[in-house]
Amino acid sequence: MRVLGIETSCDETGIALYDSERGLLADALFSQIDLHRIYGGVVPELASRDHVKRLVPLVRDVFAKADLPMGAVDGLAYTAGPGLVGALLVGGAFARATAHAWQVPALGVHHMEGHLLAPMLEARPPAFPFVALLVSGGHTQLVQVNGIGQYQLLGESLDDAAGEAFDKTAKLMGLPYPGGPEIARLAQQGQAGRFVFPRPMTDRPGLDFSFSGLKTAVLNAWHECQRQGDTSQQTQADIARAFEQAVVETLVIKCRRALKATGMKTLVMAGGVSANQHLRQALEKMTAGLRAEVFYARPVFCTDNGAMIAYAGCQRLLAGQHDEGGLITRARWPLDQLPALA
Repeated sequence: MRVLGIETSCDETGIALYDSERGLLADALFSQIDLHRIYGGVVPELASRDHVKRLVPLVRDVFAKADLPMGAVDGLAYTAGPGLVGALLVGGAFARATAHAWQVPALGVHHMEGHLLAPMLEARPPAFPFVALLVSGGHTQLVQVNGIGQYQLLGESLDDAAGEAFDKTAKLMGLPYPGGPEIARLAQQGQAGRFVFPRPMTDRPGLDFSFSGLKTAVLNAWHECQRQGDTSQQTQADIARAFEQAVVETLVIKCRRALKATGMKTLVMAGGVSANQHLRQALEKMTAGLRAEVFYARPVFCTDNGAMIAYAGCQRLLAGQHDEGGLITRARWPLDQLPALA
């Protein structure tokens, strides 16, 4: 089965062609970072309008890259949620209309299921069952995955997601948008030990997360530096390193607990923050100590992309699932509400 995937949940327009026998045929992505940078964050209405502008050229691009005629697919998959409702509606309406014109089925896909399954695009994918760490700008969750659609939530953030904490920490120090990559870049230049921040909720049992207190600790440290007149780039780098180390160690501690609690030996990490090199190294060291293994997607498929939606949609379309009734998009959509594949 050949599927066209469409991702428009936020500020990236992602298109991809996936074939169940040949794998990923082609993909294309347009990021709106430059559009939103002057506002310091994503402006939903501008994001929606830009998706309208980008969809047709990107679809033409992926068919040309795959050397296929337009419409040579067996189905369409699009992100139906969670995300910005306006952006989701653009992608969903486009997908449903295009599927009708091409007389193929369409299916709305859960954005986080797309992220969770993105490592399946690699040459050596993980096998079920496994524990998944979903870590992005909007989500930080630990999930027990027994199969596609067989998800048990183990723990989640009670406030800010890890990626959100990265972005907000960057913003409070006046770093440019998007802040997360800036923090990671600065952290490489930081001096270890100058600042020490808490590892939230690691001093108690459980698998939930909380990053708002960590963000407050950084804010207090930055205000004290400002009071002393020390706002140099080196000070920013030292704070960034201490902040990143606190987030990484917190995630590692919770992942270790999840693996031990479930008895599993496979950890899958997915979502935008999974591209962080320090986090990858720390999880590799932790899993090696447990004689376990960690899997993640290549960096280009960690952030929002059409390939993950095409893959997830293909698995469900192969199982006979497709849209019924009118177009439905969901700003919020619990992962454990998805139906399991038959």
